[in-house]
Amino acid sequence: MEFTELGDYPIRSGAMTEWLPYARSPWTDDDRSVSFAHEAHLRYCAEGGREAWLGCAFEIAGALDVPAFRSALTSWIDRHEVLRSHTSLLPGFGDTSQGGDAADYSAIRRQTVPVGGIHVGAVSHGYATDAEANAAHLQQLFDDYASPFHWPSYIFATLESAERDTFTVYFGADHSIIDGYSIVLIAHELSALYREASGHGPADLVPVGSYVDFGSAERRSEVDHGTEQAARDIWRQVFDESGLPRFPLDIGPRSDGPQRGMSEWLLGAEESTDFAAACRHAGVGFFAGALACLGIAGTRMGAGGQFRAVTPVHTRNDPKWLAALGWFVGLCPVDFEVDHDDSKPGAFASVARNAQASLNHGRPAGAVPFDRIGHTLGIPIRPRFVVSYMDVRFVPRADEWHEWRAQALRSRQYTHDVHVWINRTPQGLNLSVRYPNNDTAVAHMTEWVSELRPLLLAATRG
Repeated sequence: MEFTELGDYPIRSGAMTEWLPYARSPWTDDDRSVSFAHEAHLRYCAEGGREAWLGCAFEIAGALDVPAFRSALTSWIDRHEVLRSHTSLLPGFGDTSQGGDAADYSAIRRQTVPVGGIHVGAVSHGYATDAEANAAHLQQLFDDYASPFHWPSYIFATLESAERDTFTVYFGADHSIIDGYSIVLIAHELSALYREASGHGPADLVPVGSYVDFGSAERRSEVDHGTEQAARDIWRQVFDESGLPRFPLDIGPRSDGPQRGMSEWLLGAEESTDFAAACRHAGVGFFAGALACLGIAGTRMGAGGQFRAVTPVHTRNDPKWLAALGWFVGLCPVDFEVDHDDSKPGAFASVARNAQASLNHGRPAGAVPFDRIGHTLGIPIRPRFVVSYMDVRFVPRADEWHEWRAQALRSRQYTHDVHVWINRTPQGLNLSVRYPNNDTAVAHMTEWVSELRPLLLAATRG
């Protein structure tokens, strides 16, 4: 499954329908606290930071059964409590002028609707022959609705096209209630609930916990002193040495326009298996091997002999969170030496072992919410170079994503940073990147990515 902007997904002409949830039961005050990541996102957006949404698109075979699809959406909203809950900032949030605490999460109000309290309405826009008009409408719809400041902070749409015996489902949600792994679960869950509502057998979805409960538990839990101290020491070292990592090559001047994106399939399924074997032979994991290749590619281009980045790690530390919708992510710094002479025998294995050692060293940092550590250190942790890795081969029905034309989506971004997503799927290894839209960044990112496939293949042969 690729991870791209909505504009990179092929949107056809056809009949578009918006599916709009609304509450038919009263909203009740809910004293459960938000997670650290959720709070930080609210604060960032309230202080002028651009909102960010994540989403997906996929096809379902056959004609759209309106009652069955409405039933599937309602069941899915009942399944994930975070979709029936809303948070808002109270006046004075973050005001420290009177000695208040800027991280006082009691200044956030939560209200929730019980199971069965949400109805889903439909707004049909009729058949549009202009595919570009459909694409523009979807983009505006997602940008307007997928916001942390109103409910719903998510949106559904369907598109029925005369060109295919399928309909396409589009979903987008504000980042405060969803992460990258949540996204890859959606096609399976909504498709299963739709089949069930259409009379084609039970959905058989595994039980899930509530991200609302997770946030509250995260606030109440006492972090082991040794664990928190280790996380604090790791991040303090990052800031003391050279600050948060930046992309190792020049990415040009800052601009006001949206970033560019790139998505490349670096390896096929069998090639990915061969690369995994090479990593095992070197005594490292797949991600460490991939990081080694990223580092070597940069060094070949003159980036120097050190590779530094920030990588997300999941915090789904209980079975009830495994398929839950939410933002279950911590952050770890990565910093390792890259051998300048990568032509000598064993160079890949040596660099990969450096990468694995760095991942092992930084892992304690991911056990403590990074916003909690940032508040303790008095320094906000806002990454500028992020490398994310997910192995999604074993997500239910992942082998059908290609048939479903399933794709993960992200909103446009305007920041001056670089984000890299490495996804190992049943189809192979995909790399998605977003970066500033200027000539320098485009040239360096294009060359950097073009270096990666030969390096990955060389590692399998080495």
